[in-house]
Amino acid sequence: MNYTLRPLGDHAVVIQLGNSIQQETHELVKSVTNLIESQSIDWLVEFIPAFTTVTLYYDPIKIIESHMPFQNTLPYSVVCSEIKDLLSELTNDEKTEPRIVDIPVCYGGEFGPDLEEVANHHHLSTEEVINIHSNGDYLVYMIGFAPGFPYIGGMSSEIATPRRKSPRLKIPAGSVGIAGEQTGVYPIETPGGWQLIGRTPVKLFQPDNNASPSLLKAGDRIRFTPISLEEYKALEEEQ
Repeated sequence: MNYTLRPLGDHAVVIQLGNSIQQETHELVKSVTNLIESQSIDWLVEFIPAFTTVTLYYDPIKIIESHMPFQNTLPYSVVCSEIKDLLSELTNDEKTEPRIVDIPVCYGGEFGPDLEEVANHHHLSTEEVINIHSNGDYLVYMIGFAPGFPYIGGMSSEIATPRRKSPRLKIPAGSVGIAGEQTGVYPIETPGGWQLIGRTPVKLFQPDNNASPSLLKAGDRIRFTPISLEEYKALEEEQ
């Protein structure tokens, strides 16, 4: 497996696994993430997977205390050495079946104020945009930007649309948007410039759930299912 290590400040190491957003690179990121999760590493504070990297944040004091005979060795060097040992155990066939998550979406109307803009941009009807969007083969590459916000790849280039020239100051939680060839769901109310085409009643961020506050994780497969306004309201009441 090809990778490089580089420091991020004095408390973190970045494992660089690729240079572009690709399925193969994502599989490497997922494999490294699974391996780290299976270990008990005393100096590890947290780790963050992204499109092409996994960043490990460490506690330098714990490293210094646990490596007293080697006080002249920098914590960064110790971490890099242990990461190399850890990654040497990784094999190419360590893959897990992805979890499939269904996301119901009420498209258009007040929930999708940019649906017509997306349709006009591609000379399509709004129904065609909905059909294309709800039939994509989607993969969650990473969680970021806001708590629980999924960056989702796999959307058809037929409806890829640039971000809005003027971002909105408030986007309601559950809003489904398009930015370039990516689609995503806003888990909380936040500013943003994605083209909004619908909304889901499903809560993607639940801060009271200490075990898993984010509904989605990197590696999940997503299926968007069109629903009516009545179905949306019924599902919203069940949340």
